[in-house]
Amino acid sequence: MPTHSPSLLNAHQLTCIREERILFEHLNLTINAGDIIQVEGPNGAGKTSLLRILAGLSQPYEGQVFFNDMAIGDEREIYNQNLLYIGHLAGIKGEMTAQENLEFSLSLSGLDLLTAEKTLDQVDLLGFEDALAAHLSAGQHRRIALAKLWQSKAPVWILDEPFTAIDKNGVKKLEELMVNHAQNGGCVILTTHQDLSIDQNLYKKVTLEYRFF
Repeated sequence: MPTHSPSLLNAHQLTCIREERILFEHLNLTINAGDIIQVEGPNGAGKTSLLRILAGLSQPYEGQVFFNDMAIGDEREIYNQNLLYIGHLAGIKGEMTAQENLEFSLSLSGLDLLTAEKTLDQVDLLGFEDALAAHLSAGQHRRIALAKLWQSKAPVWILDEPFTAIDKNGVKKLEELMVNHAQNGGCVILTTHQDLSIDQNLYKKVTLEYRFF
């Protein structure tokens, strides 16, 4: 991992409170170009809440998040152009085909619709492009949602449980893609309940503890 990479994201003194319970407080986090950060911890520790704050989808009780030294709340449009966030729900429409779902997702991210079929091939869904999503498995739904990673040029990837319902071969492909993205100057922040199988020198862990008070 690069030792002198420029900082992409900085979380400063973040405090998150949900239903009058403090999930985490005074959290500082620096994420550099080239970093892969695995956020781990038990259910209810605040992993998804942290990712949503880093993505600008939720506001912290205290603290701020900076992208390239700019507060993301002040530069929302610029940050959105440099961010790819995929939540833990696939968000697939059952009445649409696999390709239609992907094209819709690509259009929301401003990505090239003409390569949708090739992108489906990257996630082993070639041959299912005309199948209604309602007839596909949970793993296939997840792969449709993740497919745009193969097109994204955004430097910041924030992924909530990307390996859910994905088989071993699919997990291996995703890990290789994340490593390539980081080595090309991007960063990846993800949650997962399983250990990454990539070289331990290529990623860092941030552990959140469940707080009972």
